[in-house]
Amino acid sequence: MINRVVLVGRLTKDPELKYTPNGIAVATFTLAVNRQFSNPQGEREADFLNIVVWRKAAENVANFLKKGSLAGVDGRIQVRTYEQDGRRQYFTEIVADTVQFLEPKGSSGSGGGNGGGRSNDFYGAPPREPQGSSYGGGNQNQRQNSNQGFTRVDDDPFAGSGQIDISDDDLPF
Repeated sequence: MINRVVLVGRLTKDPELKYTPNGIAVATFTLAVNRQFSNPQGEREADFLNIVVWRKAAENVANFLKKGSLAGVDGRIQVRTYEQDGRRQYFTEIVADTVQFLEPKGSSGSGGGNGGGRSNDFYGAPPREPQGSSYGGGNQNQRQNSNQGFTRVDDDPFAGSGQIDISDDDLPF
């Protein structure tokens, strides 16, 4: 059986960090993930998914992510049940195995890419700026030029190109 989920989206509010009676950290947040297609009115809709992350990763999520942060989540779907007013209630959530920070620190919500593919896995050390980076300094032209050649997450690299010719030799299957 396979139960695997990979998501990329933005936090709808700051993560909420709590501790179990045994002292284990658990953080919860909601991730807004855009759907692939527009609705009949031409608007893009999003799904709002509840995410749960445990232990050190939970502490790092609470410390370094905030409302509007772009994050990648790799985990599994879990359904919990409980009784309320004599009725059985179901609650579906994503239990994250890893959460990745997909933007440079301080650029949350700007939609400006991920700094050339840089990401930080939240099981390791807190995010650090690479040496010689222009995230905190340098002039505006240097920062704009550093993203040339990269496609933004929400840009379609094949828009307007019509059909794409791919030979059978290029396919992995």
